[in-house]
Amino acid sequence: MTSHLPSVPPPGARAAHRLRTSRGEFAVVDVTPAAGVTARGTALLLPGYTGSKEDFAPVQEPLAARGYRTVAVDGRGQYESDGPSDDESAYSQDELARDVLAQANAVGAPVHLVGHSLGGQIARAAVLLDHSPFHSLTLVSSGPARISVSQEQRVKLLRDALAVMSMAECWKAILAMGPPEEVGGPARGPGGQDYLRRRWLATRPAQLLATGRQLCTEPDRVAELAAVPLPFHVLSGACDDTWPVPDLDAMALRLEARRTVVDGAEHSPAVDRPAPTARALADFWDGLALTP
Repeated sequence: MTSHLPSVPPPGARAAHRLRTSRGEFAVVDVTPAAGVTARGTALLLPGYTGSKEDFAPVQEPLAARGYRTVAVDGRGQYESDGPSDDESAYSQDELARDVLAQANAVGAPVHLVGHSLGGQIARAAVLLDHSPFHSLTLVSSGPARISVSQEQRVKLLRDALAVMSMAECWKAILAMGPPEEVGGPARGPGGQDYLRRRWLATRPAQLLATGRQLCTEPDRVAELAAVPLPFHVLSGACDDTWPVPDLDAMALRLEARRTVVDGAEHSPAVDRPAPTARALADFWDGLALTP
């Protein structure tokens, strides 16, 4: 680790550091159990589309209290992690998945892997490349294939805007569409509008274009994943307009996965209902430690 990064995280998040890996440096928030708490393992947390490592801030302290070190990471070109602004090939799913393998090894494999939304699809790709750095895989609000038609339309609108506008112009257009609670996407999340605007402006346009396309074209790879010898956990809110909850239920059955539905949460359970989300994650990991 090196020095703190300069930006100010939202309330509840710790300052970020750089994680050095074989594939470059990545911005992370690394929260460890306090002295006197028995260490039970490490988890690598991957955020979703237009998100960042700070989205996991509400669950990191509760997980530390349960004995789990958590390392939340900005992927390549995402917020405080470097990446090219114009080269979309740098953000192919395979490249991002290989980044995750390097991150896991740098943190200290094997680790529990958690991916939210887009992060879940990248996590799945990493596990399909090489499952050996991982104890388990938890998919948070991340479905079996492409996103819903309504969300696909929103992503395509954003991609069309990015093709002709600067990031600053896009931000103004996003806010002009309505209040954050209605618009969602990059205008909604932990922290105030100043923080969310700063996060948006720091994310590389090519990353948003490439990963947005992936969300709209991702094939169903559940059968491939089910063949991997890892324990799986599918966690979501009780409502989700990105992947229908019944699709997440069906995916969990196909994976023979533990299934958690967090009441009162929508697409971002870690933000909407952090306490039950952290409890579900830790209970899953604790159960694995007890399995012969």
